[in-house]
Amino acid sequence: MNALEFQDVSFSYPGGHEVLRDISFSIKKGEKVAIVGLNGSGKSTLLLHTNGLLIADSGTVSVNGKVIDRKNVEECRKSVGMVFQNADDQLFMPTVEADVAFGPRNMGLPEEEIKCRVEKALRQTGCSELKDRAPFHLSGGQKKMASIATVLAMEPSILVFDEPTSGLDFAAEAQFIGIVDRLPHTILMSTHDMDLAHRLCTRAILMDRGSIAYDGPIDTLPYPLISTL
Repeated sequence: MNALEFQDVSFSYPGGHEVLRDISFSIKKGEKVAIVGLNGSGKSTLLLHTNGLLIADSGTVSVNGKVIDRKNVEECRKSVGMVFQNADDQLFMPTVEADVAFGPRNMGLPEEEIKCRVEKALRQTGCSELKDRAPFHLSGGQKKMASIATVLAMEPSILVFDEPTSGLDFAAEAQFIGIVDRLPHTILMSTHDMDLAHRLCTRAILMDRGSIAYDGPIDTLPYPLISTL
């Protein structure tokens, strides 16, 4: 069973602009895959389909063998954790610890389980010493690590990152690479940073004007990244 599968997925935003066109690919459990392409090629829109934030106009998206639809979308989201480009979109509680606990607590887990998950996620991301800090007082790199911790605490099997190192300095990017490289999760990552993609992923899917132009080993990815039309 594949961790994630797109089958003939097409999607248009209101107004009729088609952003995804007949997208088909599958990702095996434990695989780390980079989604690359120029701005406007459909990368972020594709990612938003992985956990039902957007639902395809046609075709299907499956998570661990289950097709995402409006009835089971909440259940599927438990398997897919998304880390947004802007960490401020994920951090809104008074402290980092409260932010990391927010998801597990909303799942109705016992307090002891919540505590264990929070401690583990903070430890995995190097945020243990930040747990009592207010998120808006953190640096950009610290916010990014805290936002990853909020997702890890939900214990998804699949992690989805949208431009994860955008705006990070060298030290924060190195920290991110070290964290993700150790994770056993299935990973799908949209990025413009080809060095990052090569360091973390063995496979690349190249988007070009809403379609897949390449899907294969990252070492043979065509460059430059297709059209400027």
